[in-house]
Amino acid sequence: MTIGHHSYTACERTQVKYLTAAVFLTTISTLFLTMPAPSPAIDRGGCLTCHRYPGLVKYEKPDTFKVLHIDEEKQLASSHGTTDCRECHPKTVKIPHTNVTDVECNKTCHVEDRGKIEKIEASYLKDFHKNERFAITRIDDKTSCRVCHPLYPHSQHNKVRAYLNIHTGYTLCEVCHMKKEGLQDMSYDWKEPEEFEFTGQAYGTHEEREEEEARHPENMVDKMLRIIQRNRDGTDQVQKKVYVISRIAVYHSEGGKKSLFINTRDNDRARDFLEKEASLNTAERNKELDFFHRDIAKKEISVACDECHSPQGMLDFRKLGFHENRAKDLEYLNIKGLVKKYETFYLPNLFTPPR
Repeated sequence: MTIGHHSYTACERTQVKYLTAAVFLTTISTLFLTMPAPSPAIDRGGCLTCHRYPGLVKYEKPDTFKVLHIDEEKQLASSHGTTDCRECHPKTVKIPHTNVTDVECNKTCHVEDRGKIEKIEASYLKDFHKNERFAITRIDDKTSCRVCHPLYPHSQHNKVRAYLNIHTGYTLCEVCHMKKEGLQDMSYDWKEPEEFEFTGQAYGTHEEREEEEARHPENMVDKMLRIIQRNRDGTDQVQKKVYVISRIAVYHSEGGKKSLFINTRDNDRARDFLEKEASLNTAERNKELDFFHRDIAKKEISVACDECHSPQGMLDFRKLGFHENRAKDLEYLNIKGLVKKYETFYLPNLFTPPR
């Protein structure tokens, strides 16, 4: 037996054989001993394929919305972090979901606490994930779209409304809904920052700033603070944290000048329309709506998805500043096929014992 340039005797060959086996076993043992122990994940049913996205929102009433986002890190750190989602939501078996608010705590887990569970307020169970939800609650948006449409404008299509509402924190309406005919030298870039508020944790292209605002004392404590914090110029100021967000917008060039494609010129007319809408007949109302939507294109969801989320899409994610891995994620978005191919999708039950 020759290893390298050295010839071994029979005794040495036996020693080498046992030494090699020992090294191999030691290596394998070390590998398993140093590997992190498998942790029971909450996502055995694939729920976070969709629910991992901040801004996943649907409207329940005209003036209220429900945040469907679940932050995995916060959920895993909670008291139910090792519980399979469908242990609590056993009826959630298809997309679009039905009966998802029907939580069954004592189906398999809290069987002995049935009496206590039944006394829990329904509102508590509805807000159970409130610390794990991130969503924008206000954007300082000056466009005419926002005069009539809410912050999360997609509400009609039960299957895709929450997916589409994700885009509120990342793009302006015109990116998807503008008519491109007649526009020259179009490009997509980040718009100047807008002030915004959120619940949970900020996300998207955002930053935190501090601004000063006047203090208006109303009681003795405020008056004392005013004296302590009085500026040298004699004015009363306090530091206010302000969050701003930048979103992708459409630009076009005319005469060598790059301009933001955004409609603010119809704002006053849109406000007037809202005030008198109830008194308009159908023809008058439709005429006004046609006017406001004259530059707006409605698209099938499959077309809208591929316009951006494909390697040949209109958005160059790399030029917009996304690193290579993130750009590929956006081009080959993992929920696009689910949205485009299925009317109803039944969630697989690969790792949870059948009921």
